[in-house]
Amino acid sequence: MADKIFRVNMSDQSCLVEEVPAEWLGLGGRGLTSTIVATEVEPTCHALGVHNKLIFAPGLLSGTPAANSGRLSCGAKSPLTGTIKEANSGGTSSQMLAKLGVKALIIEGKPEDGKWYGLRVSALGVTIYEEKELIGKGNFAVVEAVEKRLGGGIGVITIGPAGEMRMSAANISVKDPDGKLRSCGRGGLGAVMGSKGIKYIAVEPTDNKVAIARPEQFKEANRAFAKSLIDNPISKALGQYGTNVLVNIINEAGALPTRNFTGGQFEGHEKISGETMHDTILERGGKPQHNCHPGCVIKCSQIYNDAGKQYKTSGFEYESIWALGADCCVANLDDIAEADHLLDDLGLDTIETSVAFGVAMEAGVLNFGDGTGVCRILREEIGAGTPLGRIIGNGAGSVGRAFGITRVPVVKNQAIPAYDPRAIKGIGVTYATSTMGADHTMGYTIATNILGVGGSLDPLSKEGQVELSRNLQIATAAIDSTGMCLFVAFAALDDPNCLPALVDMINARFDINLTAGDVTNLGMKILKTERAFNIAAGFTNKDDRLPEFFSEEPLPPHNVVWDIDGKTIDSFWNF
Repeated sequence: MADKIFRVNMSDQSCLVEEVPAEWLGLGGRGLTSTIVATEVEPTCHALGVHNKLIFAPGLLSGTPAANSGRLSCGAKSPLTGTIKEANSGGTSSQMLAKLGVKALIIEGKPEDGKWYGLRVSALGVTIYEEKELIGKGNFAVVEAVEKRLGGGIGVITIGPAGEMRMSAANISVKDPDGKLRSCGRGGLGAVMGSKGIKYIAVEPTDNKVAIARPEQFKEANRAFAKSLIDNPISKALGQYGTNVLVNIINEAGALPTRNFTGGQFEGHEKISGETMHDTILERGGKPQHNCHPGCVIKCSQIYNDAGKQYKTSGFEYESIWALGADCCVANLDDIAEADHLLDDLGLDTIETSVAFGVAMEAGVLNFGDGTGVCRILREEIGAGTPLGRIIGNGAGSVGRAFGITRVPVVKNQAIPAYDPRAIKGIGVTYATSTMGADHTMGYTIATNILGVGGSLDPLSKEGQVELSRNLQIATAAIDSTGMCLFVAFAALDDPNCLPALVDMINARFDINLTAGDVTNLGMKILKTERAFNIAAGFTNKDDRLPEFFSEEPLPPHNVVWDIDGKTIDSFWNF
């Protein structure tokens, strides 16, 4: 069964199945979503208007037995940043869409009747249903209800109340193997889905297999690839403590943003660390190892129970724990877990919303450390769509503007994540130059700056940081196109067998003969495509800058400032 483009127009309720254009055949994941957005969306359009499009695309290896290949990409023009945007997530839907022969699902137009709809995707195409019962419901209730209607094996992609209210921090949630949630988190794509009048997308299960042109070669390459992932020491640490293993590591480096980015170390770091979380999970009968999608061999996720040993949250990630913990000075894992659960149910990006709370605390809306107050505002203000709730639900930049705060850690209006760029210079280059606003996953220099993966580079030095970020951003754009989890990069940087095995799998899947150089060229082409969209939307090199307070306020304990000048940052694009 050849892959097809499934196209849904919400203006006239039409659903078409189209042949894949020749120029899209070699693309998947982020490479495909960004290409379609750049080709079909007017860069200056309103992100919540009729002319924006929302694209879902499995990766090039999604639906195959390839280890760690279950990521789903979604893309659109972002209502938060105004730039092109791709966000990706684990869960079950990417592999299911690939097995249905969906190369990409393109949602365009906008209903004018004010009604809400659900979509159902099968191998034959997409069916649109009016939805009344689930409007206003949280994501957990939506997944449960859709499973009851259509069966437990159904894939579900959904938005919560934040997406219905078109909040700029709204994300898109994807059902995971346990019926819980993973998120395409950043950039407000949940608001775009809400603007299309779509509450959820159901993906039918199928017994179809993804065709592999050279199955024996594929099997051999996958075996070598999986071994390189399993044997990697960073993979092992992630499997034991989750991504939250980084709290103590980044705190020790003096780069853990604390109290709205006024310090680089948090005195309560031990209380929220990966080690403490691991011990708490074991004491409460949770799961310290868990996979966010079928076929993951790293298993960095986990299931965190409350004090009564009842489920509270899963995929309790470093970024979320840092943002609600150190940045807001909350040193209680249970308060952070409750907020994480509420954010998942409301459908809000945990980074954007939590950094917004840090800015709100500086404004005096709450006291720093008030985890109970954060949960109250999530329930009573954001969930209810009050004016304060909407200000916070529209992100850190929104809070700064509303309350006249100048220390607002954003680039292109997107909140800066869990590594202070003054103390880790490489990640600052990534924040500044990313085509999608501040995003650590675009070029994760922490690998080399802090963890010593792929070499070593002094995080406090300016030297070599642009080149490091550039190389990692190119590689990441390519990885995001395969459907692979970003964490395969640790093995790819250190194990000479890893990247060749990944390329061999792609070649065996499609009966082609790519080289590692071709993969690099793909990454460069994706970055240039995204940048061209942004330039057409009105962005310039002046937007590739960090907020001025990073250059003016020394960060304890190293007392360093951001000191990479604009000309050096602009040299990033010299490739």
